[in-house]
Amino acid sequence: MKIFHKLLLVVLFAHCLTSYGQDYILPLYTGTIPNSKYTGAQEKIEKKDIILISNVQKPDIAVYLPSKRFAFGQAVIICPGGGYWVLAYDLEGTDIARYFNSIGVAAVVLKYRLPTYGNCIEPHRAPLMDAQRAMRLVRQHAGEWNIDPEKIGIMGFSAGGHLASTLATHFDYGNKTAVDSVERQSCRPDFMILMYPVISFVDSCSHPGSHEALLGKNPGKELLINYSNEFQVRDDTPPAFFVHADNDSGVPVENTLLFYKALRKKKIPAELHILSEGEHGFGLGINNEHVASWTNNLKLWLSWLNMKK
Repeated sequence: MKIFHKLLLVVLFAHCLTSYGQDYILPLYTGTIPNSKYTGAQEKIEKKDIILISNVQKPDIAVYLPSKRFAFGQAVIICPGGGYWVLAYDLEGTDIARYFNSIGVAAVVLKYRLPTYGNCIEPHRAPLMDAQRAMRLVRQHAGEWNIDPEKIGIMGFSAGGHLASTLATHFDYGNKTAVDSVERQSCRPDFMILMYPVISFVDSCSHPGSHEALLGKNPGKELLINYSNEFQVRDDTPPAFFVHADNDSGVPVENTLLFYKALRKKKIPAELHILSEGEHGFGLGINNEHVASWTNNLKLWLSWLNMKK
């Protein structure tokens, strides 16, 4: 009998290990993926110090839900960074999702298409299309996932921060006559969290790699302005939380300051945290207590935001 009990414990433990992680992985689109073309290429996943995904063919969302008992109703869609060339999928995606679950927030990691691999008809439109679709999809499933549909935010790191800020300035409230019920949902985020984001493609602080990856080598001025999000803030742009390191040599902190200033001009609430250290790409910053302090500040901000609604 003792041996049976030990075997049962081993089986249960193994089950816990295999089932731990995301609750769902859902494709963004059913049927034909819009703005795509078949190249025969395969998605690539590199597992080194961090997990890097490139050449995304089929965009999807990985859904991480907190225990229902402790859920606050908020949700965050996370856009990993990687210069629009790759996705830092664990460092700026799944690791962040697990943190959110620990504070009662649902999290959704977006695996979005990258404009640099020839599988999109209009490459620069693909990441935003995927982010818009992800927001609509999460909103449609809100009741099922114990989420308040008016408390869904977008978060992005580096180039993923550019995508998040693009969604927060380029959204609509849904097409109520659409045949696809997902498309009837609003894709406006209720808040945004921008981690060392790329913002501008025209200012001297612009990140050339992200700029070229998304728009190509010689984009027109209109396209540059359209994706320089400091110029795209609207009266209904959602509130923001920023984290950036002062010594970031990859994406200068001026990107955050430009967007913060634009939000201030429109009287949109924003909270700004500039760290004196951290450089670029620190994720949760768990190897540095000072850098990691941003997570507690975010928790407090989310609690404040939750009480307002």
